Amino acid sequence: MSTSSYFAIFFQIVGSLALLIFGMKIMSEALQKMAGSQLRHILGAMTTNRFTGMLTGTFVTCAVQSSSATTVMTVSFVNAGLLTLAQAISVIMGANIGTTLTAWIMSLGYSVDLMTVVYPSFLIGIILIYNRRARYIGDFLFGIAFMFFSLVLLSKGGKDLDLGNNPQIVEFFSSFDINSYWTILAFLAIGTVITCIVQSSAAVMAITILLCSTGVLPIYLGIALVMGENIGTTATANLAALGANTQARRTALAHLMFNVIGVIWVLIVFYPFVNTVCKLVGFDPESHAETQQQLALRLPIVLAAFHTCFNVINTSILIWFIPQIEKLVCMIIKPGKKEDEEDFRLRFIQAGIMKTPELSVLEASKEIQSFAERLHRMFNMVRELLTIKDPDAFAKLFERIEKYEGISDNMEIEIAKYLDQVSNAHLSDETKEKVRCMLREISELESIGDACYNIARTQNRRITAKEDFTEDQYNHIFQMFELTDDALTQMNNILVGHKHENNINHSFNVENEINSYRNQLRTQNIADVNDHKYTYAIGTMYMDIIQECEKLGDYVVNVVEARMGVRQSAVQQVRHLQIKHKRNVRIRHHRILTFFIDSAKKVFRFLHK
Repeated sequence: MSTSSYFAIFFQIVGSLALLIFGMKIMSEALQKMAGSQLRHILGAMTTNRFTGMLTGTFVTCAVQSSSATTVMTVSFVNAGLLTLAQAISVIMGANIGTTLTAWIMSLGYSVDLMTVVYPSFLIGIILIYNRRARYIGDFLFGIAFMFFSLVLLSKGGKDLDLGNNPQIVEFFSSFDINSYWTILAFLAIGTVITCIVQSSAAVMAITILLCSTGVLPIYLGIALVMGENIGTTATANLAALGANTQARRTALAHLMFNVIGVIWVLIVFYPFVNTVCKLVGFDPESHAETQQQLALRLPIVLAAFHTCFNVINTSILIWFIPQIEKLVCMIIKPGKKEDEEDFRLRFIQAGIMKTPELSVLEASKEIQSFAERLHRMFNMVRELLTIKDPDAFAKLFERIEKYEGISDNMEIEIAKYLDQVSNAHLSDETKEKVRCMLREISELESIGDACYNIARTQNRRITAKEDFTEDQYNHIFQMFELTDDALTQMNNILVGHKHENNINHSFNVENEINSYRNQLRTQNIADVNDHKYTYAIGTMYMDIIQECEKLGDYVVNVVEARMGVRQSAVQQVRHLQIKHKRNVRIRHHRILTFFIDSAKKVFRFLHK
């Protein structure tokens, strides 16, 4: 065979591997889109004990055809606090069993004519893709078709390559001593490294099946590669967990430890274990009497059988030691120092890999909850600021509030950037709506931060001017703060819970109370200023605080509406912007007038002296 022919076949095989990875990716994403949030609910509800957790991991991995997707999903759920470490370990054990289905599907490509499935899948898929309701089923069928087509091309490429009749290739693989543990360890390391680089155990499994089916790679060395793939595939979850919290990193490490422990005990009984698996499928590894065609049919099945036996037995043994594995990973990865809550850091959004839209939306939702909790703490600081008389303590707390306002701005920008990246992917209609609502939520939350900062600035202006509120004004402000705090508490409850668990009417009722109380205080303020109970300047500062609380209540309602899926009409949005603009203009005029009054008072005092 000429060199150009070898190159052509080589590119055919590489292209087939790329098509295999692409097909599995499309199929996995289509299944996850069809399942939507149900995958998250399944993982959360069906992990009550180690056995249901293991079965759940098996089921989900068989469904999405990717153990990496399941483990990354599990790490993300642990990071978000939806799964405990023990639950996550059981799910990962099940994922290792579920991924064995992929090897069996690949082995079919060498014993069954898959082209009878490929063409009908393409035909039905292209019809369904243009149907809005069934387009994800169409994507799934396309993924299946691409995957099966790639397996057919791989099988054909292996036959065209005819490595079994290439003396140099045969001599190269024959030079390895299959009875030496050093050789087995070397091929195990090769399988690990290649899988870490390619980031797809399915692709490396396909190469292994191809080499074994041609007869040039002895079954012992092929199985060593498969064991290496089991270790290498854990790199995906560990990379995804690099920027996550302690529990998520422990979950990724538990995945690595589970596979490493399995490989260690298999290496101890390697040859007896492999020979037993071979006998189960009727293959004698010591015999050289089988033809090339028989090897092409038998060896892929042997590899798939070993992969299944290894993971099933390993899980059956280690599932009883989940508490010990949990303790071990906790000893290795110790909890870090407590994060300073006043340092800007996104807690749940990670720059991991292989994130699906459902996972990304979940992370953003948890980050928005964290954002809202931070703003509630900021509001409590603003309340505390009103009671502080010591200038140094006031200045210190005001500086903290300023820092929180900066964090609020940064969080809005970073979450918006993340959601913008998520929106660039192919999203379901439901996920698109969630992203739109979340963008509205973070905009309104940032406005809450601005309102809190404006209240603090007004108080700082009062301290600088050496003015003070009357006892009645203090009581009215504290009452308004109580109503505002109630609104923020209800908002946080809604952000944490499910839609059906919360009553949006409570938020509307609190907002109405705030509006009514603001109107009452505004009327009373005009009367009090006219009666000279306090100066116009202190009255302006007093009403600035009341107005900001009322605006804050509006922002809270907007967040609640966005989370509960209540859409604003275009007229409502325009009206809301008009009201907001009028308020800002009025407040600006108040501030300008206050500035001139304060300046006039200072000039008068100076002249009087």
